[in-house]
Amino acid sequence: MRVQMLGLCRFSYLGDRGFQVMHETLEQRRAFLYDPERLARRWHWFENVTLPGLLAQTDPDFTLVLMTGPDLPEPWLSQLRELADIMPQARLALIPPMERHLDACMAAIAPHIEAGADVVGHFRQDDDDAVAIDYVHDARRDFTAMRPLWERRRRLSCDYSRGLVLKATEQGISVEPRVIYNAVAALTVYLPPDAQRSVMHFPHWKIGLSMPGVTLPAKPMFVRFLNHDNDSGAIGAGYPWEADPAGWGRLLARRFRIDLDTLERSARAFGLPGADRPRWGV
Repeated sequence: MRVQMLGLCRFSYLGDRGFQVMHETLEQRRAFLYDPERLARRWHWFENVTLPGLLAQTDPDFTLVLMTGPDLPEPWLSQLRELADIMPQARLALIPPMERHLDACMAAIAPHIEAGADVVGHFRQDDDDAVAIDYVHDARRDFTAMRPLWERRRRLSCDYSRGLVLKATEQGISVEPRVIYNAVAALTVYLPPDAQRSVMHFPHWKIGLSMPGVTLPAKPMFVRFLNHDNDSGAIGAGYPWEADPAGWGRLLARRFRIDLDTLERSARAFGLPGADRPRWGV
């Protein structure tokens, strides 16, 4: 059975909807999203939090659609183009603002849905969160066991609910181990290829209203990263799990290929006005 794994990553996409922080006009949103210092921070977190685990997936058979606007400023647009050229799984989708955000998301991913797949495992990848290096492998393997449940309605969610919440402050990075139900990262929605829907059509905080779901909390599978530019700082419903704080660096490196020391330096620099700030990607 062919399970296509298809992710959507919106990088500072300029649209009328899809945000919790609202603006009165599109131009106000453009000024906010395209602020050079904000984009520098976003790219830095993208490079150092999100990309390492994706590039190290033990199962490299997945597609990641990088969605942004055609007027994304330079050098960020060129860097996304370069990433799409060198990362076999990446596809760049330049989508102008549309009246309905869900239509824009479908316009981005529809060309990349495999019509011959038996099922599509949709996932949303925020540009400052991370999934573990075996996320794609497990999401594809575990569907085999869940298939009878999926066939009842031909839609199903799988929630890998154990992870880490990282928070960037002027003092560095704090780490909190959390079980979070139906967080964005490492949540998979399995749909048939002709569904004309994606993970974006089912708000993660109330996904149980739309389909049956399975929760698999055995191992850390996501990083939720709270930083200076989050659209929402909400962590989500859940509870802590016990772990040794002395091992955060090793766990992040092993499961997500994240260098905690790099994040510590960056968080302090970004948080201090007038400091020598990281300029990766500029």
